[in-house]
Amino acid sequence: MMSVDQYLPILGLLILGVLFGAGSLVMSALLAPRKRPSDAKLAPYECGIVPEIEPPQRFPVRFYLVAMIFVIFDIEVVFMYPFAVVFRQLGLFGLVEVLVFSLTVFGALLFLVAEGALSWGPVKHLVAGLPSRTSSSTILRINSDSDQAA
Repeated sequence: MMSVDQYLPILGLLILGVLFGAGSLVMSALLAPRKRPSDAKLAPYECGIVPEIEPPQRFPVRFYLVAMIFVIFDIEVVFMYPFAVVFRQLGLFGLVEVLVFSLTVFGALLFLVAEGALSWGPVKHLVAGLPSRTSSSTILRINSDSDQAA
């Protein structure tokens, strides 16, 4: 039977972690300023120059969706490497499990693409331009330009 003494260091670290977290919260509450800062203190300061433009906008949500796609496929690669190493030992069960996992990840990718996660920038709409060019329409345009110039 295992001794409980082996778990005492883990318990000690857990207690120290909780004490540190609680102590940090208590000290920040005690040492925090009581009054709200003035507008001058809230204004951005860069080398004594008053900013003339507003700060840039926040990152769009699409940026974070792309980051999540990266993390999802990074995790998939982390799980695929050990599977490739022991492929023969896992047999059909391992193959089915990896296929289910891959289909789930691919489904997540399809969902994100359908939601527009990979569409960067504003939506561009095509505008109808001039009718298609033919040799007769080009000749007519050249002739009409030279007639107007004369």
